[in-house]
Amino acid sequence: MLIVQGQNISRSFGGEILFSKVNFQISDQARIGLVGPNGAGKSTLLKIIIQENEPNDGQMIYKNGISIGYLAQNPAFQSGNTIYEEMESVFAYLQAEEKQLHQMEQQIADQANQIKTTEYQQLLKRYDHLQVKFKDENGYGYRSEIRSVLAGFGFGEERINEPAQNLSGGEQSRLAFAKLLLEHHDLLVLDEPTNHLDIDTLNWLEKYLQNYSGALLIVSHDQYFLDHTVNEVYALEQETLTHYQGNYTKYLQQRDKNFELALKAYEKQQEQIKKTQEFIQKNIVRASSTKQAQSRRKQLEKKDVLKRPQAYNQQVHFQFTPERMSGNEVLKVSHLQTGYPDKPLAQDISFNLKKQERLGIIGPNGVGKSTLIKTLINQLPPQQGTIEWGTNVDIGYYDQTLNQLNSHKDVLHEIWDEHPTLDEKDIRSVLGSFLFRDDDVFTTVHSLSGGEKARLTLCKLALEHDNLLIMDEPTNHLDIQSKEVLEDALQNFTGTVLFVSHDRYLLNQISTKILELEPQASTIYLGNYDYYLAKKAENQALASAKTDSEQQNKPQLENNNNTGSQTYEQAKAHQREERKKQRQIDALEQQIDDYEHQIATINQAMTDPENLASYSKLQDLQAQIDDLTTQKELAEDKWANLME
Repeated sequence: MLIVQGQNISRSFGGEILFSKVNFQISDQARIGLVGPNGAGKSTLLKIIIQENEPNDGQMIYKNGISIGYLAQNPAFQSGNTIYEEMESVFAYLQAEEKQLHQMEQQIADQANQIKTTEYQQLLKRYDHLQVKFKDENGYGYRSEIRSVLAGFGFGEERINEPAQNLSGGEQSRLAFAKLLLEHHDLLVLDEPTNHLDIDTLNWLEKYLQNYSGALLIVSHDQYFLDHTVNEVYALEQETLTHYQGNYTKYLQQRDKNFELALKAYEKQQEQIKKTQEFIQKNIVRASSTKQAQSRRKQLEKKDVLKRPQAYNQQVHFQFTPERMSGNEVLKVSHLQTGYPDKPLAQDISFNLKKQERLGIIGPNGVGKSTLIKTLINQLPPQQGTIEWGTNVDIGYYDQTLNQLNSHKDVLHEIWDEHPTLDEKDIRSVLGSFLFRDDDVFTTVHSLSGGEKARLTLCKLALEHDNLLIMDEPTNHLDIQSKEVLEDALQNFTGTVLFVSHDRYLLNQISTKILELEPQASTIYLGNYDYYLAKKAENQALASAKTDSEQQNKPQLENNNNTGSQTYEQAKAHQREERKKQRQIDALEQQIDDYEHQIATINQAMTDPENLASYSKLQDLQAQIDDLTTQKELAEDKWANLME
């Protein structure tokens, strides 16, 4: 069922067109990502959808009584409520119903001796009706839901009685997000929802949104988050809106494929036009063929000439190229303890790094990730253990604080002073590839935005031609297009990479190893981020199976020397069962994707002018959607049962 539809929506500012005649639709339970370069008009389109702004042209159509929730960027709580009270206020209607139920219970008790009266029977009927309604609205479970959502956002039991207005800006944003989820809107519009959230909260949020009862429309620079929350994408690019089926990664693949097809079509048409023009020039003056040439000319004049498609790739473009190759053994860390003399950290860190490997370092805030980086580049001495470097290792360092820049210089001399033998033309050319063009190069570093400083730092790093890149949170401050360019550059880099990041998409695309730092330990995983998650889940399942087996077999331990082997066999059986269940889950997910693809295709067909003009056609298409939706919901129920 469609809940929102936009028909021929256009918006411009001061004569500059943001987007023109775009069409889109949102069905109930849709999972949509809205993507596009900065300045394309994504936030403007969101504000049109939430009815904060009006389009210049076109019309918006909404389901009657629709409830739309919007995540504000800078919320503030001034009510004086505690954290829990602020969340509880969402359910004021349930509290009123609960109070009414208690009052009716007292009335029933008071009138117990009037059981046969009509008034008493009507009271019981009203009570039963209200009790069923209260239960259906989760009246008996909303307090647990509040605590669950608060815990997911990092507000444990020990904090729920703190005043909400005393929270930091980031914490208030998280609390506002939690409150928005509890309101259960028909459509949830989220503009950059991953800001201020750590990896644990993001993982929790993804699972929560996967089971959210309403529709989702999400704008985010976090590609991994989009991959795990959306199954269709609207791309706002070059003043138009294009629909893609699938998550963010599938959108990228299809976008590139569409560009290749469009380019081939353009080149083929240009070749045909050229041949036609040559024919006309040769034959227009010949009496025997002039009519044919004139006919070709008329055909050419009527022809719809395709525009050359513009590449969607990001305007920023660069690569890392090492001047020389290192030896095969790049780095060996043995029983390293980092920290400060008065505050050493407790991890025992050991790992090897070979040429062309890419090691991603993860862990909670404050666990010592940046401290490890500073120890490796000799800004801090090791507290214990050894660090051994291989031969011919040239280290390039990217600092997340961007303190490697001189704030008093302009952009041009920030680069030129370190490479004085290069011509100004060559320096400008390199800066141009990082979007510093024309008079931009005379801007002082102090005046640059965070994203511009990040691009300038990457420019400096690219010009150093090192064979080992050590990077601390390299995607901070970058927009989604610049992050994609950085990912490509690191994937194509022939040297070695060691980096700290909370960006799960970068970790997944780049890493060949993951080093997880915990307060008391460190662990190496030989794969990317998805492998790390799967391996942790497997280890936890084995540990749980082992604990369960030990508990079950505990009374027999004194008389049975084979308990160890039984525990092992039970763990293996558990693994087999888990693999079987995972295959079923994968099959159901494929079914659900297929249903969603069919539904999206029919939804797209409903926007065709010929269908919009025919009520009977729309009815037929909607009936198909309803049938597919029922089948999809059955598959989702099976999937949910398996996941539980």
